Amino acid sequence: MSRPQHEVAEVIKLFGQRFCEECQPNGYQKRVLNALSLCRSPALGGHKEKCDCCAKERISYNSCRNRHCPKCQGSKQAFWVEDLLEATLQVKHYHIVFTVPHELNHICLLDSKWFYEKLFASVWETIQQFGYNRYGVESGAVCV
Repeated sequence: MSRPQHEVAEVIKLFGQRFCEECQPNGYQKRVLNALSLCRSPALGGHKEKCDCCAKERISYNSCRNRHCPKCQGSKQAFWVEDLLEATLQVKHYHIVFTVPHELNHICLLDSKWFYEKLFASVWETIQQFGYNRYGVESGAVCV
C-alpha cells in the first residue's frame, strides 16, 4: 500500500486552529485532534529497532493508539474486516444503513453513550420486526 500524499497530522497542524475557532469542537473532539496531530512523532516518545541481518538501527516513534487514527487503526480495521468475512455465513444477506436526521446531531454530542444505545436498540428492533413480520425469519446483525 502506498503512503498518502498528506498525513492527517499535517492537515491538523495546518488547519486545526482555524477549524477549532470556526467549528468549536467539544473537549473530546479536541483531545482526538491533539492525539492525531502527535501520532508517531517525537512528542509521544519512541524506540529503537535493529535489523537482525545488517544491524542497522532506526528510531520508530510511538503511536497515539486513538480509535479515530487512520495510522493506528488501519491494520486493525483490515484484520477486523477479514475476521468478519470469515465468520459471515454463506447465505443471502443485505447491507442496511440507518441514518440519523441532522437535527439530532447535537443530542449525540451531548450524550453519545445514551444516544448510541437508543439508536442501536431501535435499529435492532426494526431489523427483527421487519424480518419476522415480512418473511417469518429470525434476523441477525452486525452494527458498527
